[in-house]
Amino acid sequence: MAANLRLYHCKGARSLRPLWMLEELGLPYELHMLPFPPRVLAKEYLAINPLGTIPCFFDGEMRMTESPAICHYLGEKYAAAQGKSDLHVPASDPDWGRYLNWLYFSDATLTFPQTLVLRYTQLEPPERRLPQAAEDYRKWFYGRLRAVDAALQQSDYLVKNRFTAADIAIGYALYLATTLGIDGDFPPAVRAYLDRLRAREAFKRADAR
Repeated sequence: MAANLRLYHCKGARSLRPLWMLEELGLPYELHMLPFPPRVLAKEYLAINPLGTIPCFFDGEMRMTESPAICHYLGEKYAAAQGKSDLHVPASDPDWGRYLNWLYFSDATLTFPQTLVLRYTQLEPPERRLPQAAEDYRKWFYGRLRAVDAALQQSDYLVKNRFTAADIAIGYALYLATTLGIDGDFPPAVRAYLDRLRAREAFKRADAR
């Protein structure tokens, strides 16, 4: 059923979201590792994804490049068949809108300022790095993180008080903050939540790969 799943991935990149989702679902897949950023260090990848961005995911001939959307797709298509219905919230559920909002909040709102911290602290050559811009976007990230902290005051997870793909999507943004070294001001509920997520066996497998 899922023998043609392929994922192009860089260590620590947003492609960790679909990789983690694949591991949670127990689906067979091919993993192609690339150096970061692949548009510079693996130019042959541009023939696969002209944007040069990560992830790039294939289900047969179908191609996707947005990490929360891939998690949504995998949950919609494969969760029930894999006996993992709890990972996904269907449109018939009253919490479907909340589920979708967290999925897409994860990248559009939380990861966006982090990418600018990464750019202006690590990716730009030293003479082009902008500590003030990096600090401003770190504060932007923390301003948006208030929504996650508020939700975690009510529940251990973001939707239905159970682990879903929404936690994978948001959890990656929190994990990225640790790799960028900007997690020092995490509120206690957020820190405990990330610890719960990182303790999952599927996360450990995905991170190790």
